[in-house]
Amino acid sequence: MARDQRRLAAIVSADVAGYSRLMGRDDSATLAALKAHRRELIEPKIAEYAGRIVKTTGDGLLLEFASVVDAVRCSVEVQRGMADRNASVPGDQRIDYRIGINVGDIIVDGDDIYGDGVNVAARLESLAEPGGICVSAIVRDQAHTDLGVEFTDFGEQNIKNIERPIRVFRLGVRATGAKAMSAGVGRSQELPSIAVLPFVNHSHDEGDEYFSEGLADELLNVLAKIRGLRVVARSSAFTFKGKNATVAEVGRVLNVATVLEGSVRKAGNRMRISVQLVKAPDGYHLWSESYDRTLEDIFAVQDDIAQSVVKELRSALLGKAADATLEQGANDAVAAAAKGRATDPEAHRLLLQARYFAEHNTREDTAKSIAYLKGALVKDQGFAIAWAELGAMYTREADRSWAPVVEGYGQAREAAMRALALEPELAEGHVTLGNIQMTYDWDWRGAEASCRRALALAPGSVLVLRGAATVIGWLGHLDEAIELCQRALAQDPLSAVAYNRLANNLHRSGRLSEADTAYRKALELAPHRSGTPERLALNLLAQGRGEEALAEVQQEPEGWVRLYALAIIHHAAGRHSESEAALQELIRKHEADSAYQVAEVYAARKEADLAFTWLERAYVQRDPGLSEVRIDPLYCSLHADPRWSAFLHKMGFPD
Repeated sequence: MARDQRRLAAIVSADVAGYSRLMGRDDSATLAALKAHRRELIEPKIAEYAGRIVKTTGDGLLLEFASVVDAVRCSVEVQRGMADRNASVPGDQRIDYRIGINVGDIIVDGDDIYGDGVNVAARLESLAEPGGICVSAIVRDQAHTDLGVEFTDFGEQNIKNIERPIRVFRLGVRATGAKAMSAGVGRSQELPSIAVLPFVNHSHDEGDEYFSEGLADELLNVLAKIRGLRVVARSSAFTFKGKNATVAEVGRVLNVATVLEGSVRKAGNRMRISVQLVKAPDGYHLWSESYDRTLEDIFAVQDDIAQSVVKELRSALLGKAADATLEQGANDAVAAAAKGRATDPEAHRLLLQARYFAEHNTREDTAKSIAYLKGALVKDQGFAIAWAELGAMYTREADRSWAPVVEGYGQAREAAMRALALEPELAEGHVTLGNIQMTYDWDWRGAEASCRRALALAPGSVLVLRGAATVIGWLGHLDEAIELCQRALAQDPLSAVAYNRLANNLHRSGRLSEADTAYRKALELAPHRSGTPERLALNLLAQGRGEEALAEVQQEPEGWVRLYALAIIHHAAGRHSESEAALQELIRKHEADSAYQVAEVYAARKEADLAFTWLERAYVQRDPGLSEVRIDPLYCSLHADPRWSAFLHKMGFPD
């Protein structure tokens, strides 16, 4: 008997998600679009990377490559190209490919190929999200050092007709150009994705609004800590409050596959919670439940909802069998994510009220938040999350000069350390501690270690991503900070804060045009937010657009910030008397808490002696602004001065 002809190859299996639905809707248009995508994008990319089309099956493609790196590069570029081509296409008409890649021994029969290697590639394809790519461990091992893409470990998966478990990795496929700026990543959904909308308050008392919002927020926080899920942040999901948007609209704007929505009716000690998990594209209800309970049952209800959501997402979107193993996995994931919460229902209720006021971000509401957090801790001294959030509120007060700096940061550190003593793996505690280490202690290595620990514990948390991006950026790792900001934006696409932080790091990197775009997006989302007009104005000035900078800074609502920027902009235009007038007014009104900004003005005006004098004052005052001194472009004129390296050394910056 003749032996089979065999060879080792990289196999790519691809198909179109929802192909039957697309054909049923409009078969002629779907077929025409499919042919155009293949002719204009897919086939040229296959040829570019020396691949071979083994066969096509309606919407499917089976490809062979001699090189695993070429197979991955081709697949990534196809998905990026499809994201760009789909950018203006309505969600229900888009053609999204799912791709699986494996390396294995294949049997060759004429132009066709068979074998276990092919079967695994096909099963990996079925695990991929629309617009996404799944690969086997061997592909990841051979390709990850050669490609600038991120591999997310999805663990070992039991897949149909394959005897052994397969370890699966998902590729982060980023869009290019302006589209990448708008969302941080491409349109592809790399992980099962969900938006938790604010629950509707059906109680007679409008004062119970905090409870309905807080319940949704708590569920969102728990789900965000579960690996393998992409959860949209509160600041984006809650923008839909009271807008009567359809689930399809929410899914399209936030780029998620599912939406969790619900309502709460609270009367005294009793509550009725109704909740449903809905597929965004078609409104199909994956799961729904109602709970008639007392407030003492709140933890059990939250756990049940979170466990049900995790089970349904893993079953419906990943094709996992709905068995006891899936249920136990969901239960374990939720239990791990809920670490650090209260044991007392009243303490939990007070935490929800604290968060409600913390979101308002004013001096008065921050004080109210602190009062509620203290009340929660009186009820439950072991409430680690409350300690971490109390530390964050004390940090906010000290950072904004709403409280004495030494006292505020001292209280913040004590609260953060209490949180971590109670729950050493609480990501929120590490983020809060990292912020204190950076802005007050100037413990750069400690701050970086804290933030990297938080990233390891909760890589999907927007709070963690933002905090880590700030610290890592201030340490000078700007490319990494930008990547973290983009990851945060993928989960928080309607956040002005997220765009502002991305813009800051782009500006510091010298990517002025991209920073301009991000600042304008931040202003579009929050037109009256202080700080952003000033940052955009200084970005315009750095681009040589002085008159536009002057017009933009007039829109800055915060008086002292406007004075600081005007002093710089007027000087650059040769209006020295106007510059000096703005600076002297800043000093007269804000000398005690703006030493860092005064130093920036003198540095921008190349008045080195006065710049160093005010830097020393900022040092004595432990001005939080000094955290970013190393990467602040306004200090470039001082870099050649011997006093500059001496000052950085005194602050303890690593060489």
